Amino acid sequence: MRITSKGQVTIPQEIREQLGLLPQTEVDFELTEHGVLLKKARGRRPRGRAVVEHLRGRGDVQMSTEEILALTRGAA
Repeated sequence: MRITSKGQVTIPQEIREQLGLLPQTEVDFELTEHGVLLKKARGRRPRGRAVVEHLRGRGDVQMSTEEILALTRGAA
């Protein structure tokens, strides 16, 4: 793995999934005697709120709640 010219590195997907690191997740870097430790930042947005904010405004279906429920129940 390499650091880009902008100082960026990609966190492998498996690690992001295990730690619940979504886009816009705040992280902290901590220097240790063995290197650098990457941790999710504490005291910031709860994960549920981060998920909702990430999805907010992405829906584009113009249906009422009743119409959506009818689709999920198999009634057309």
